[in-house]
Amino acid sequence: MKPKRLTKGDTIGITAPASPAEVKRVKETIPFFEHLGLRVKLGRTLGLKHGYLAGTDAERLFDFHQMMADDSIKAVFFARGGYGTARIADDIDYQLVRQNPKIIWGYSDITYLHTAIRQRTGLTTFHGPMPASDIADSDFDRLSASMFQQLFEPVTLYYSEHISLLNVIVPGKANGELVGGNLSLLISSMGTPYEIETYGKLLLIEDIGEEPYRVDSMLNQLKLAGKLNAAAGIVIGDFAEADPPEGKSSLSLEQVFYDYFSGLSCPVMSGFKIGHCFPHFSVPLGETAVINTADKTLTVEAGVR
Repeated sequence: MKPKRLTKGDTIGITAPASPAEVKRVKETIPFFEHLGLRVKLGRTLGLKHGYLAGTDAERLFDFHQMMADDSIKAVFFARGGYGTARIADDIDYQLVRQNPKIIWGYSDITYLHTAIRQRTGLTTFHGPMPASDIADSDFDRLSASMFQQLFEPVTLYYSEHISLLNVIVPGKANGELVGGNLSLLISSMGTPYEIETYGKLLLIEDIGEEPYRVDSMLNQLKLAGKLNAAAGIVIGDFAEADPPEGKSSLSLEQVFYDYFSGLSCPVMSGFKIGHCFPHFSVPLGETAVINTADKTLTVEAGVR
C-alpha cells in the first residue's frame, strides 16, 4: 500500500515519538520544507521532556494519532530517533494508519515503527534523514536533500558506485521487498509481535555507536533465529562510530561481516550510504528492490502513488 504523493502547498506534520527534540533545531529546518513548497505543522511533543523521552507514552502516541487522523496533514515526519518508539508500538491504532495511508518518514529508532506499521498494515514507509538530527546539521548535503523529491513523484531509485564504493561479500542478483533499518532496533523486535520478517526479502541493516563485538552479537542472534538464511539478499548500510577504543583487541567490522555473510547463498553487498551518515540515501521500506552485485547496484521501486 503506497501513500499518496505530496503536492506543492501540502502541509506536513513533525512529531517526536522517541527522544526529546529541540524546538529550535526543528524550526531551523522549516525553510528547507518551505523551499520544497510545503507547509509545516509542529506537533505537541516537540520540546517536551519526560526523562529520556519526548513526553509520556500517552502524549507521544496521542500526537502521532492526531497527525494521522488530521486530513490537512499529508505526511508525518519524525523529528529524531533516540529511544522510545517500541514503547508505543503496541498501542498504535493500526486501523487508523490503514485508513489514512500517509507518508511516514524517519529512521534509527523509527525502525521499530517502520517494521510494526508495515507488518500490521502493509503501508510503505520511508527510511530517511530527520529534521532535528540531520536536516538541521551543517553537514546536511545536496544529495541527502534531493532524496525528498521521491515524495512528489513516483520514481525508481538507483544506487550505484557513483554514490559510494560498494563491496561484494556474496555475488549474485536477487529481488524482494526491502525491509529492515537500524540493526539494534531489529534485534529488539525479536520475540515480540513485531519481530522482523525476512523470508524472501532484501534485509537492510545499519547502525551507529556499536563496536564490532556488539554488531557480532546482534548478527549472531539474527543468524540463530534464521533471519539471515531466510533473506533473499542483504544490503549493508553505514555503521557509524563503530571503531573499538584505541588499544582494545577487536575484530574489524569487515571481518564480522565476512564471518556472518560469506556463507550465505544470497547476494550480500556493503558500503551503502544508508544510515547515520552523509550523504544519506533515503529509501522506501516495503517496496520491491533488486540487488545486483555484477554491476554493483541497488534499484528500489517508487514509494508513492
